[in-house]
Amino acid sequence: MEFLEVAMNTVNKAALGKGMSQFILVVYSNMIGVLLLLSSSFIFYRKRIAPPLTWFITGRIFVLGLLCFAGQVFTYIGLGYSSPTLASAMTDLTPAFTFILGLVSRMERLDLRSKSSQAKSIGTMVLITGGLVLTLYKGLPITGSPSSGNKLQNELLLLPSSNWAIGGFFLAAHSFFLALIFIFQTWIIRDYPSEILITLISCIFVTILSATVSLIAEEDPNAWRIRPNIELVAIGYSAAFAVSLRSIVHTWACHKKGPVYTSMFKPIGMVIAVLMGVSFLGDTLYLGSMIGAVIIALGFYAVVWGKSQEERMVEDKEKCCLESSSPKVPLLQNKCTNI
Repeated sequence: MEFLEVAMNTVNKAALGKGMSQFILVVYSNMIGVLLLLSSSFIFYRKRIAPPLTWFITGRIFVLGLLCFAGQVFTYIGLGYSSPTLASAMTDLTPAFTFILGLVSRMERLDLRSKSSQAKSIGTMVLITGGLVLTLYKGLPITGSPSSGNKLQNELLLLPSSNWAIGGFFLAAHSFFLALIFIFQTWIIRDYPSEILITLISCIFVTILSATVSLIAEEDPNAWRIRPNIELVAIGYSAAFAVSLRSIVHTWACHKKGPVYTSMFKPIGMVIAVLMGVSFLGDTLYLGSMIGAVIIALGFYAVVWGKSQEERMVEDKEKCCLESSSPKVPLLQNKCTNI
């Protein structure tokens, strides 16, 4: 998903550079996404029974749709003012936001006396540090011509400082909304276990909201006219990937492992962006990129190890409680300790 997202940022930046409105991009991509998800739901639930939908679940999905709409608009506004590389870099903030929101919502436990919580906390800080090192520190060139500069630094030099600040603000806001989306996806999927239907209903709400806002914000009727060039590619790519596939996979991952685990993959996107630039665009690989990638890998491993330890502790506790309830266990051993 992170590999595909790096490519999506590049395509959408090209479409926005051609003058396409970010509101129109959200409307059309979600409209096509609704059609894709609707056909997928018909196929998936052809021989299955869909979970019953209540008004309370629908209300939560509506809030999720609001967050998705705000996140998409902020992403495209930020891309319009900045660059795809800065967009990949700013997503490094997502794990920190998600970790804090996870603690506030009690979806994540933090006991600094346990090694698992220590690993998750330290790993989160290491992930963010690695993303900042990879983004801001260049160092000595390892491959390519020494005269070619760091991609992100070159892009920022070409941008006016005001545009860079505005773009960075909107991209940072997107990272915060993305963390909220992970929290709400986890909250909903635990009570309504259907990734496809959650994504479909949310996409319908996003389409209605974006169409309403676009009719007010876009005064030029020609803005709704889509030309068969990079704009059409951006709409199709966003509909198939960002609106449909990515949302389903993120919801599924939040259901399986929780919001913090899902957000930990975001800094890897910056590593992928650097590797793609070196492999396909002939960019120079710098020492800072290598150090940042190694730091990100270490932080990622620490978080994954902490999560696995927590799951093992829960399994041991359940096993202990199950054995203690058995009549074959001696009375003195019939005690389950809290872990």
